[in-house]
Amino acid sequence: MEQIRGLRFEDFKDEKLQQGYSEVLQKSWEPNAENQLHQHDFTAEAIVIEGEMWLTVEGKTQHLSQGDNFHVPQHVQHKEKYGPEGCVFWVARI
Repeated sequence: MEQIRGLRFEDFKDEKLQQGYSEVLQKSWEPNAENQLHQHDFTAEAIVIEGEMWLTVEGKTQHLSQGDNFHVPQHVQHKEKYGPEGCVFWVARI
């Protein structure tokens, strides 16, 4: 999806790069996909563009859908479960 609530990917990318993030991507997940508890060597700041997901960070789960933002700090244990229509989000990494 190119745009959500007036926000374009290129605008999101430009803003995050100006804020010091080193990489900005669009991630797509298949319907009902799920991953195990894991961590990353980067901090992630993201916005859900399509679909829905359940994000569990340090044992607390939140349901996220179109327009919702989320933040996962570097080296923090987390896992995701994606909805029946899959999920697309834009993510900036630092």
